[in-house]
Amino acid sequence: MKRTTVALLAALEAFIVVAIGIAIALVPLTLLWAIQFGFAVDWLVFWRAAVDIWLLGHGTDISVTLDPTTVARVGVLAAGDPFTVSLAPLGIGLVTVLLGSRTGGRAAESGAWLTGVVSSVLTVLVLSAVVTLTAANGLVSPSLVGGVFSPAIVYLAGLAVGLIGARVRGGDLVVGGRLGDRLAELGDRLGARTIGIVVASLRGGTIVAAGIVGVAAIVVAVMLIASFGTVVGLYESSGVGVTGGIAVTIAQLAYLPNLVVWCASWLLGPGFAIGVGTSVSPAATLLGPVPGIPVLGAIPTGDLPFGFLGLIVPVLVGFLGAAAVRPAVVRAADGHGLVRSLVLTALGIAVVASVLMGALALAASGAIGPERLQEVGPSALAVLLATLATTTVSALVGMASGRYGPADD
Repeated sequence: MKRTTVALLAALEAFIVVAIGIAIALVPLTLLWAIQFGFAVDWLVFWRAAVDIWLLGHGTDISVTLDPTTVARVGVLAAGDPFTVSLAPLGIGLVTVLLGSRTGGRAAESGAWLTGVVSSVLTVLVLSAVVTLTAANGLVSPSLVGGVFSPAIVYLAGLAVGLIGARVRGGDLVVGGRLGDRLAELGDRLGARTIGIVVASLRGGTIVAAGIVGVAAIVVAVMLIASFGTVVGLYESSGVGVTGGIAVTIAQLAYLPNLVVWCASWLLGPGFAIGVGTSVSPAATLLGPVPGIPVLGAIPTGDLPFGFLGLIVPVLVGFLGAAAVRPAVVRAADGHGLVRSLVLTALGIAVVASVLMGALALAASGAIGPERLQEVGPSALAVLLATLATTTVSALVGMASGRYGPADD
């Protein structure tokens, strides 16, 4: 395929990705404008809100200043001071990553992947700059730098996933040129044993992080079902109507990945906060006034007698992740320094899993309002350290299990 064609197709796909991302919020908001407000309000207000939500979903901070009427209704004088909203709805960013991975896969198959990547990223940069400028106003303004670059960075991550995935599926992981020569030289210096340890650590750590998040997703689903009555009651008391309820539901779906990460932090021990001075963890639940968002009705309000049983999950997943990659480590060691290889791999698994879980916790936390609502979500450092502690022990046990001889081959 010609490079010009690849560039045009990649730019078109990037445009579609941006359009879909903004439409996730714009469509229900437009329905709200038409049905709930009867076209009486300027539609640009809803356009700006949709753009703000899209930018927020990619990690852009939003500066908010409440008008005097709203401050008086809230009843908190400090609410009149400007504050930052930074809690990203990870579902929106996840959509960008998934769509970007499809573009990356097609770019890899075209034979001109670099052209496709450059064209699509530049398109996202330009579109992000344009919509960011249209969203700025006196009361709510996204960060200009974050608005321009954050969506492109998230999209680039999706492109990288697609490119690497396409090469893995095609069995073509060879890198040419000077970079390929450098990598080949580095591989010769490290040796098969060291490379085996690194690869096993990456695989095992990813398995552990994915396992913890997977169990957390199941727990969130169970809690939502168990708290169905409370959630419905919060919907009814909100008085937003049918159209408003649809918009609220879509917003909650965008934040559903955040809830899963919060639950993962709870399983690891540190838990999460919904406001300064609050804590939801296996040890204790300490909550002040909670925003009347329906999905938050699934959060337990009291201490759970068997809450510490959740700590079994990361320990068990760490053991299974280490056991899954142990045979590959044994093969790479080939009888030379096997115990040392197993120990190093276990430590590597713990480090990789800790970094991944810490990064997820960082992405799933932020601010959603003034004063006490400037601290919402888990502590990234606490999650990283908790994952490191639990996974190190369980991964060492997993590596110690099994035979040390040829039977592992």
